[in-house]
Amino acid sequence: MTGRFSHRLRRLWPRFRREDGTATVEFVLIFPLFISVFLASFETGLLMVRQTMLERALDIVVRELRLGQFPNPSHDTIRDAICDAAVVLPDCKQSLKVSLDRVDMATWTLPTDQVVCRDRASNVDPVTRLDPAALAPREFMLVRICVRADAIFPSTGIAANLEKDGQGGYRLVAASGFVNEP
Repeated sequence: MTGRFSHRLRRLWPRFRREDGTATVEFVLIFPLFISVFLASFETGLLMVRQTMLERALDIVVRELRLGQFPNPSHDTIRDAICDAAVVLPDCKQSLKVSLDRVDMATWTLPTDQVVCRDRASNVDPVTRLDPAALAPREFMLVRICVRADAIFPSTGIAANLEKDGQGGYRLVAASGFVNEP
């Protein structure tokens, strides 16, 4: 019995020395790493484009606010103007929250350090402050916005490490300030 086993083993030995499958092994080991890096860089690039467009849209709307192009600003009119300027944010009008607060110029203390953001998994819409009566001359106004966006590849790269809401969306926050001129 030992002779048969050793005879069969000797017949198989040359097959173990063949090298025609080595490229497949390298491909199987390297391909997942390569795809992970590609997906992570794509997700990071998309996040940066969304953040840049959100900040640009906020700057445009704050300039219009400062110049008085919104006669009676409300949360909805400011939100709609920001969403119209930021075209790369999906479902912007449903997930964007705007907070417009006065900052006391004597103490320079901010109203709160938390930016209000909507949790899309919850039916409760958080209340944001928008004080149109505060648009008096020589008042410093702080505008903060928060929008939820979904990751395309939520389990790779930077998207895997971001804080998410109940539906898997991450927060994008932008802030700007201006002084009402007389």
